[in-house]
This record gives sequence, C-alpha cells and structure tokens, in this order.
Amino acid sequence: MSCSMNGPAVYELPSAPASWRIALPHTAAAVPVARALVRTALAELERGADCDTAELLTAELVANAVEHTTGESPIELVVELLPSGCQVEVHDTDPAPPGDLTCPAGGPPDPWQEHGRGLLLIRALSSSCGHRPTESGKAVWFRLPLVPAQRRPSA
Repeated sequence: MSCSMNGPAVYELPSAPASWRIALPHTAAAVPVARALVRTALAELERGADCDTAELLTAELVANAVEHTTGESPIELVVELLPSGCQVEVHDTDPAPPGDLTCPAGGPPDPWQEHGRGLLLIRALSSSCGHRPTESGKAVWFRLPLVPAQRRPSA
C-alpha cells in the first residue's frame, strides 16, 4: 500500500505553519538562546522576515518576561512561520498584562528612561502585537511581515 500526496494533503501544506516551541530558563541567559532560535527559525523562510528586527523584539519580550515575573518557572518561546510572515510569542506565568504594549497610558515613554522602551520598540517595529491570557499565565506576541529576499549574484 503506497502513501501518495494527492488530494487535500497537498492543498493544506502551505497553510500549515511550521512552529518551534522551546522552554527557556528564567534568567538573563534566556535572551541569547531566544535570539538564536528565532534566527534559525526564520532561516527556514524562503522570503524571510527581517531577522534583525525579529531578534531584537524577541530579546525585548524575553528580557521583559524575565524581569517582570517571579519564580523559577521557565519562560516559553513559540515561533510560528505563517504564510504572511512570522509570529513570535513569549509565555510566562504572570497573568498581568504587559503595561503599555497596545495602548500606552499617559503618553509616550521618556526615551531616556531605561524602562518602557522595549514595549515601545515592539509597537513601533512589528506589524501587529498584543497579549492574551493562557492557562498558566499570559502570552505576549508580535508579528512581522515577509520581506523580499535580497539576492545578490554570486561572485
């Protein structure tokens, strides 16, 4: 009995996103690991999203989760490759929503202050962002669109 790829399976493949899910330690060491995972995941996209921006925003989300949540529970990083680009989520155990991610209170943050710039960057550089409750806390996410590949002729 042979297994063929005819019929609906072929049609469904492009819309099924590839996803990576990894638990990260609740320490600052999680940030470089998260950046590396995002870079590796986006390398799978033929027309990739902006890797540098994705790494920067992922680092901000992970650093934010480490700084603002307590306990030893790991943080979870989820990277999904979508037909339109990519979505990165960071899950933590604190149900409180992140301040100023989608609707800044009291005007824009002072750019000279250390705190508040990460979420400002995420709002400014992502195509969309937000947060949602999960069974164990919350997930904070952003999306980036695909960008045309910069193909240079090989020497």
